[in-house]
Amino acid sequence: MKTNYYFIYALMLFFGQIVLAQNSKITGVITDGQNPLAGANIAIKGTVVNGSTGLDGKFIIDSNVGSGELVITYIGFGTKTVSFTASSKETTDLGNIILIADSNQLSEIVVKSKLVDLAKDRKTPVAVSSIKSTEIKEKLGSQEFPEILKSTPSVYVSKAGGGFGDSRIVVRGFDQKNVAIMVNGIPVNDMASGTVVWNNWAGLSDVTSAMQVQRGLGASKLAISSVGGTINVITKTSEVKKGGSISTGFGNDLYLKTQASYNTGVMKNGLSASILFSRTSGDGYVDATEFEGYSYFVALGYKASDKHSFQFTFTGAPQWHNQRATAPLLSDYIKFGNGVDPNIKYNSDWGYQNGEVNSLAVNFYHKPLMSINWDYDINSKTKLSAVVYDSWGFGGGTSSNGGIKGQNPYTVPTATKPNALRDANGLINFDLIQAWNSGQATAIGTRTRKADGSYQNSVATGSATDLSTGVTQFAFGNINNWLGTVINLDKTLSDSFKLNFGIEGRMYTADRFQNLTNLFGATNYLDMNNKSATGVAAATVLTTTYPPRVSKNPFAGMDIEERLGFSYITNINYYGAFTQLEYSKDNLSAFVQAALSNQGYQREDKFSYASTNPLAKTDFKYIPGGDIKLGFNYNINEQHNVFVNGGYYSKQPFFAAVYPNLSVVNNHVTNEKIEAIEFGYGFRSGIFNANFNAYYTAWNDRFLTGTETDQATNPGGYYSFSGVNEIHKGLELDVTARLLTKLKLNGMISLGDWTYGGNATSNRFNAANEPVAGGTAQTLYLSGVKVGNAAQTVMALGANYEILKGLNVDANINYSERLYGNIVPTNFASPTNKGALELPGFATTDAGISYKLSLGQKASSLNFRLNVYNVFDRIYINEASTNIFADDIKTPATGTTPAITYEQAGALYKGVATGNKVFFGYGRTWNFGLTYNF
Repeated sequence: MKTNYYFIYALMLFFGQIVLAQNSKITGVITDGQNPLAGANIAIKGTVVNGSTGLDGKFIIDSNVGSGELVITYIGFGTKTVSFTASSKETTDLGNIILIADSNQLSEIVVKSKLVDLAKDRKTPVAVSSIKSTEIKEKLGSQEFPEILKSTPSVYVSKAGGGFGDSRIVVRGFDQKNVAIMVNGIPVNDMASGTVVWNNWAGLSDVTSAMQVQRGLGASKLAISSVGGTINVITKTSEVKKGGSISTGFGNDLYLKTQASYNTGVMKNGLSASILFSRTSGDGYVDATEFEGYSYFVALGYKASDKHSFQFTFTGAPQWHNQRATAPLLSDYIKFGNGVDPNIKYNSDWGYQNGEVNSLAVNFYHKPLMSINWDYDINSKTKLSAVVYDSWGFGGGTSSNGGIKGQNPYTVPTATKPNALRDANGLINFDLIQAWNSGQATAIGTRTRKADGSYQNSVATGSATDLSTGVTQFAFGNINNWLGTVINLDKTLSDSFKLNFGIEGRMYTADRFQNLTNLFGATNYLDMNNKSATGVAAATVLTTTYPPRVSKNPFAGMDIEERLGFSYITNINYYGAFTQLEYSKDNLSAFVQAALSNQGYQREDKFSYASTNPLAKTDFKYIPGGDIKLGFNYNINEQHNVFVNGGYYSKQPFFAAVYPNLSVVNNHVTNEKIEAIEFGYGFRSGIFNANFNAYYTAWNDRFLTGTETDQATNPGGYYSFSGVNEIHKGLELDVTARLLTKLKLNGMISLGDWTYGGNATSNRFNAANEPVAGGTAQTLYLSGVKVGNAAQTVMALGANYEILKGLNVDANINYSERLYGNIVPTNFASPTNKGALELPGFATTDAGISYKLSLGQKASSLNFRLNVYNVFDRIYINEASTNIFADDIKTPATGTTPAITYEQAGALYKGVATGNKVFFGYGRTWNFGLTYNF
């Protein structure tokens, strides 16, 4: 009986708790500290009871337990746990509960300066994606910096040749010459060509706090090359909290990275400092692409008062790496594989010399960036921000010229005449070249001396009867300096209006030349390009070689006395002014922005003209440009918003368009014109976010030239093609979801349609850039041809799951298709052309696992990270530089023997003709990292 009594008593207690809980309610308000968070998810831990907040951030749920914990989640914010005790038949009010944005959200990045144009969610009317600092640190691993963006809508990232820092990025079909790269509000695209060489900025991944991609014309106030988009990189500042870290990482192909950093935080005297140093090295995934790179970062801050603060930043990344600069034939990948499957690591730019790896293609560069920022809070409504920056660089990239018995290392062999300068494995025979150049007996003969007894190299390749020539390695050198300033005044006019205006100036100079790096045993080199003495080419004999390496000292520079081929200086002056009016009230925000600029171009030629010739140093050619942009965002309610933006951009040409023929100014050059419009829709809730965008961009009056086909009657002439236009339009959708407390999902899909718009016509010019009649005029039949070298359809799906506290696993699938070969518009002289070659679509899967072990102290922890990229080891073509189709002729007809196509010859790989020059992406790679934070 006693047992039954206790059993009945236990049942009464149990059901009593249920009745008590059912008669209790819990309520509260969820905010971010300022605004309510609609749709935040609230769950009672250990139960199935859950609810969500309304538009006012309030929630009310029935409790099924007398006490416990509420787990509150909202995308973009850290999970918060709140204890409660429920009273019978009463409502327990937990009051205002504030969620804190994830520590790696852009909202918490220290960005005081108005020079950094970051888009704000549900306010700035542009398509934007933000990359968090933890995601960069965890998932980037041994990948190239741009690859962290490969799951962003309308972004395609290619490893290109696969060397360290050689990757490239395309946004909405526009290559990185037309994508503005900004570091703390400072533009870093080369002023002469628009290029961004990522190995020059290899250290950015170490010091980036966050990165934001604004697709389309973006929100930048400066008149910059943001045709496809703007990538804003925000680095660390000296004002981050006190602490430091030591990390190391290793991976496939002897990848090794070490890094150390320390931050003082803001001290009592207002001073602060942050320093970082790292070293990275490895053999490279592609054959013979060894590399070594360093990065350094110093930030010094001084908060003089509540009104004045200063920040000094100095960063750089000296490096050298062997490249796969030449895209091999697809047939060679297969030939030097197993005859069926390609050897995707094959590299035609290297070989062995005395048993050691040697490469004809080496990149070496050091490009420091130094800036001083001043932020002045004049009063509560007026703020001034200014920066003065200097970026200088020195280094180059190597190649080769000359030849032996009519062949060079890249001569395409025939059935009857193999390339004697390569071995059976397709590698450059450096030992043979060295022996030949120095006059030793070789299997292909012995080199003859010049009359003076020297073995002299030049651009000549020789012939079967001329045995006096040799092979030389040389470098394309570049020593540049870029000094600039941006001054910005931000004025609050009223509760609704804010006015922003400023000025910008840049001075850029680049010394471009060639120099010897390796004579391979020859005595000297004969150059016939220097006309500076009399205006007539003089014979110059060179003997000095300069190793393809740069000093780690950022102030060392380069001193190259002996030069060959060419030597000229590019000078560019740029002045601009900009203004922006912003409106924000209730649910509506809008902006209108305008910028004007004037860019001057000057060329100093040290080789092509006598020093007394006016063309040896031209006057500045100034060309105005500018843009106007406007946009509107309307928040329908706490969940839905819509926006529209549009703009017109008159973009100044690159330097080569102003001086297409040495130092003669092209007075017919015009600005490129860009017109864009975009519509966007956003949805926000506690468990699901979505963004949809539709865009249209017209890019008109691209500058393009072709070689004169009749040099006999028009020596030095060329063709300039007008009407080379492109139309880029597409749809983008990206989503994030947090269906479970520990499970985060993300996905995106973008569908692009990027084509050339209409045919182009040719205009014939002589060496003086004057139009001439006659010749073989061409029409370029480009209408409808696909823009190449970027996948026009990309998709991604990712997940992150917290197994235990501190232990997370994640995976991401990326799919790309409708990827076309890179076209050369001048090849489309026939109306019956086949367009651009479509490459096979491909999918890759990346996965990783992270573990954070707290060490007791508040900021002390050990972090472990394992990344595996391309988990399933998929083989795929990343890009193609040619457009040869399966039904194109492989073997021409001879006599009565008909022509044979690639398809008929069985010379296809996954439907692609093996005569194409391609780059493959990486197979499976991995890296493991360990970081100690203190």
